[in-house]
Amino acid sequence: MKVAHRSIVSILCIWFWANIPMLAQTTELNTTTTNGEYARYCAYYNWHFIWLNAGEVVFTTTLQNNQSQPTYKLQAIGRTLGGYDHFYYVRDTFTSVTDTLTLQPLSFSQNCSEGKNITRNIYHYNATSGSLTGSEYLKEGRKIKSNRTLNLAWNGLSFDVLTMVYKARNINFAHYNVGDKIPINLIINSEVFPLYIRYQGKETITTKHGDTYKCLKFSLLLVEGTIFSGGEDMTVWVTDDDKRVPVVVDAKILIGSVKAILAEYRHL
Repeated sequence: MKVAHRSIVSILCIWFWANIPMLAQTTELNTTTTNGEYARYCAYYNWHFIWLNAGEVVFTTTLQNNQSQPTYKLQAIGRTLGGYDHFYYVRDTFTSVTDTLTLQPLSFSQNCSEGKNITRNIYHYNATSGSLTGSEYLKEGRKIKSNRTLNLAWNGLSFDVLTMVYKARNINFAHYNVGDKIPINLIINSEVFPLYIRYQGKETITTKHGDTYKCLKFSLLLVEGTIFSGGEDMTVWVTDDDKRVPVVVDAKILIGSVKAILAEYRHL
């Protein structure tokens, strides 16, 4: 299996959903996510001894009504910054609509422009029929890799990357021991990837921005592809409190390494 995503939002989301036990995905009630949340992350790229502030991603939560049903609009918007635009231009928008009580997804859209690559995905989840419908458009350079409508079976245990970020914050990790593997299923470009994370215990860290946090630490099994070489080469630190907010993510990629750091937040 190959992951062809180069999206800066996708990478951050893949880092962040690394906190979700598969069996808990449909049973946990939402006790953390609220209306008006805002979190901004700085994305750094390291090559040899050079660190570049390459981009940023902003996550927001908005309460809205969808056919008289209260829902959350979850959104992640990512972009490259300054001179890095000339090296690899990125403008990404991910949007999920979920139930407010369980964060069960209702729809998902992805609009990504990354260098010469374009990704446009739309998912509609139907728990009653057990199906995922929508469309998929993938273009790499001048070649269209996929342009099709979707009608797939959906078992309710696999989710898009953005929905998983928020479902993760409602898991009780007190039930896990250091070294435990936790299976997860993630939908990327209409394909389900069975992966796992490994719980690494608790750790207090101080970020490049000078902020100190008590955290839970995890490593993540990555799929070999155009960004990662595969293996447990990603480490995630999330706050050791009721919010489980991702603070720092550190990952090795094919050339160098990348790091995401929480820079600003409101209503968390």
